[in-house]
Amino acid sequence: MARRKESGIDVVASMPWPVGIVLGLMGYIAIRYGVGWYFGAMNNPYWSGLRTLEASGIYAPLDWIVLIGCWIAALASFMGRGRRRRLLDAQSGANSLRGMDWREFEMLTGEAFRRQGYDIVENGLGGADGGIDLILRKDGKTFLVQCKQWRHKCVDVKVVREMFGVLVHEGADAMKIVALGDYTPDARRFAQGKPIELIDGSQLLATVRSVQSKKAHDIRPMDRPVAFIAAIATSLPPVPM
Repeated sequence: MARRKESGIDVVASMPWPVGIVLGLMGYIAIRYGVGWYFGAMNNPYWSGLRTLEASGIYAPLDWIVLIGCWIAALASFMGRGRRRRLLDAQSGANSLRGMDWREFEMLTGEAFRRQGYDIVENGLGGADGGIDLILRKDGKTFLVQCKQWRHKCVDVKVVREMFGVLVHEGADAMKIVALGDYTPDARRFAQGKPIELIDGSQLLATVRSVQSKKAHDIRPMDRPVAFIAAIATSLPPVPM
């Protein structure tokens, strides 16, 4: 299933929220101060005319559009992170895992890995079965993750074989397949001796329970990113009218 095309805000919102704030500031400074410098450095009458337009402030609204857009995406990123934390902390057993939809299952899996120290890239939240759902990085290694929220079906050898092919093609270090249920005996036999880890529902639940108390990097107060943005905004020039 093809993923939907992402906008620039979607891309920034998928990053950690401080990155969105920094990107907004960089875009603001680049447009507000860099455009005029660039036009002025060009030895060309046409560019000199654009320099005159820049001096009149015609480009000023664009820097604010970039700044505000990135900061809205940063706030969305922060709120999404909070949703993932709450989702994982609310799990109480196998029944609560089965009550999630496929999107929540991927979010839960990503948050569980994040609390184990992995850097996470969510790659499959655009479809119910989008291939590689998560990309993990830790200690210089890259791991691919496929999530299977099949409630009444074991993951068979065909799926594991396909994921092994993806692993080889992508050149990653290992593949992790996370299933809500279990795997067929053929699937487990195929994975033996290969850089493939099969994580079944009971193992996932055990992992969730083990990391529910590990919240070292949580940012609980909702006003922290807002206060940070407000503090920076007060030092910027006023919005041109």
